[in-house]
Amino acid sequence: MPSTARATHLTRRGLLAAGGALGLGAALVACGGDKKDGAAAPSASAKSGSWEFKDDRGLTVKAKSAPKRIVAFTGTAAALHDFGIEVVGVFGPTYVEDPKTKEKKPDVQAGDLDITKVKVIGNVWGEFKIEEYLKLQPEVLITDMWEKNDLWYVPAEQKDKILKIAPSVALWASDLSMPAVLQRHADLAASLGADVQTAQIKADKARFEAAAERVRKAAKGKKDIKVLIGSGSPDLFYVSTPVRPTDTLFFKELGVNLVVPTKLDQGGWFEGLSWENVDKYKADVIMLDNRTGTLQPEQLKAKPTWGALPAVKAGQVIPRVTEPVYSYAKCAPLLEDLAKALENAKKVS
Repeated sequence: MPSTARATHLTRRGLLAAGGALGLGAALVACGGDKKDGAAAPSASAKSGSWEFKDDRGLTVKAKSAPKRIVAFTGTAAALHDFGIEVVGVFGPTYVEDPKTKEKKPDVQAGDLDITKVKVIGNVWGEFKIEEYLKLQPEVLITDMWEKNDLWYVPAEQKDKILKIAPSVALWASDLSMPAVLQRHADLAASLGADVQTAQIKADKARFEAAAERVRKAAKGKKDIKVLIGSGSPDLFYVSTPVRPTDTLFFKELGVNLVVPTKLDQGGWFEGLSWENVDKYKADVIMLDNRTGTLQPEQLKAKPTWGALPAVKAGQVIPRVTEPVYSYAKCAPLLEDLAKALENAKKVS
């Protein structure tokens, strides 16, 4: 879903934002093909201590030992944390600062990260402090990928310099269904030395699977309930297609009746509607982008056409975690909330 707070041009990168190690650690190298699924299992040799991981660009990163000094996109770092891997630095939405008290509270994308224990080298779109990155002596950079070879929150104009400092790993955040994306994050964490078979992680996965079945059952019983994926900005309301984001792909697979916009942007992500035309698509439930920088229900009260929507009048608006933290612990509640909304939803459109 887009956020016009970061909009510069009609691309996923613009609208959503609404080499060697140079002596900084073990010598890592990236090589490999261009296979989208990145399906090769990660491997780490217990005997030799060597490490390698094939990412979703099809690139294989290797090192003499598993990297410890990891810098990652905030949401990816939060997922690795849940799987038992800690990072030294993050970039991307990490905290929200109170303008009066200057108190920093974790952004929704920070999950359970202790933001006081990681170095934040960028907190907003376009911010990546290379000097601070160098000081961290990174052994690997890890981030999401929404478009092929487009490293999420790595500024395009700085990309070449950044990738000369340490190798990178990119994992899909689109075009693969949520269970596959979760498995890839677990695979990466395991390759880095995490035990992803702990009792807690097994319990989290079981909860996720149970929640998925609950959504499937609710969707089957409420086939006539139309669900719209939306995001609010001052000038436009964006309706997201369900066929690319990993969460909505999964919702679709589970049988949820999702609104499909017909006039998509050039990247095939969403349709922007003027507030005068916000009622173009009938919907019984609205899942509203919850990210910092997008308009939330309290702010949307200033938009008369928003308040007139049947789903809004019926109180059938729920948050959508547009950029999920890809761990079972964080994704299970998303499915539970959707299931509950479907179970309680009434036909209003």
